[in-house]
Amino acid sequence: MSVDDRLKKNQVFGGSDIAAGMPTSNVVADDFGWEVPVETVPVPSEGKTYPPGSSLHGLKTIDIRAMTAREEDILTSRALIKKGTVITHLLNSCVVDKSIKVENMLSGDRNALMVAVRITGYGTSYRVDVTCPECNERSNQDLSLGDLPIKRLQIDPVEIGKNLFSYTLPVTGKEVYFRFLTGNDEEEMSVTAERKRKMMPDSHSDSLVTSRLEKSIVSIDGVSDRSKVNAFIRSMPAQDSRKLRNYIEENEPGIEMKIWMGCPRCSEDSKVQLPLSSGFFWPRD
Repeated sequence: MSVDDRLKKNQVFGGSDIAAGMPTSNVVADDFGWEVPVETVPVPSEGKTYPPGSSLHGLKTIDIRAMTAREEDILTSRALIKKGTVITHLLNSCVVDKSIKVENMLSGDRNALMVAVRITGYGTSYRVDVTCPECNERSNQDLSLGDLPIKRLQIDPVEIGKNLFSYTLPVTGKEVYFRFLTGNDEEEMSVTAERKRKMMPDSHSDSLVTSRLEKSIVSIDGVSDRSKVNAFIRSMPAQDSRKLRNYIEENEPGIEMKIWMGCPRCSEDSKVQLPLSSGFFWPRD
């Protein structure tokens, strides 16, 4: 069932219907008779990777307040934009349970939350320029965020309550323990990459593959020393690297950030990665 269908059933990934004018939050507005709607969003990992005692442990859904003008103030904060934490502050502002910190969430759980928050603020329509993979024609597409399906966690962690999973590399036969990246990890990698670009503006080496693997891999064949693990990653056979990255991507819980587009030039229907342009939280209409 798409998000649009759920909206018709008073849900945003399983919540109340804003469009139908049925606010359900407990925020009292006596003078105007208006309450900010509260929506319920599914947690794709179902809280299986968060430690016992954490607000996220075993959590299958999260309640959020719909975006308001206050959240638009956050989106326009130059200080937060410069620090690269504007989305984190936005999501934390919308989460009802303030013991939950979205920066500690898996990136996939956080992405599902981000899409749901955007839908509460500006609806499912998302106009964006995309490139056709068949003919390379760029076109403006009106895409529906409501068509993005939830990806549930399908593999079991080595222990419930731990963000730790096992995979055996096909070429070297080494057993790898890896974890899914969190919001904190993504922000740290973004800051590090930006610093590197400023220090070495003429450098064309991004090391995106090894950087993500270094963040994801916890141990290899029982060896957890970071210098040794990182050295193995840099020498890992390309097939092992690709297979591991594909396994992580295919099994990472979250929201499927791919969508169908129809090309006006070649008329082909293709599945493309949803680009998160500035129009995602700053729509033109």
